[in-house]
Amino acid sequence: MDFIQENKKISAIENSEEIAFLSYTTKKEVLTIDHTEVSPQLEGQGIGQKLVAQIVEYARSENKKIDPQCPFANSVIEKTPEFQDVLENK
Repeated sequence: MDFIQENKKISAIENSEEIAFLSYTTKKEVLTIDHTEVSPQLEGQGIGQKLVAQIVEYARSENKKIDPQCPFANSVIEKTPEFQDVLENK
């Protein structure tokens, strides 16, 4: 599985097909995750968590914070202590 980031979206690609994606918006130093979607037949295989890990790494590399408005992404970050350093302080 490969990950491609473009146009404020991170896509999980397998066999040249998008199987999942996470979309976000940017405002100053904050990445707001607004949606995560995984193909129904692939749910429960950890692909969504991998997408969240990708945006966490991106936020760190760009010195940005994350506002996880998407309930799924918020849940993953809340349950993963090593991701919480990128959470936006409100």
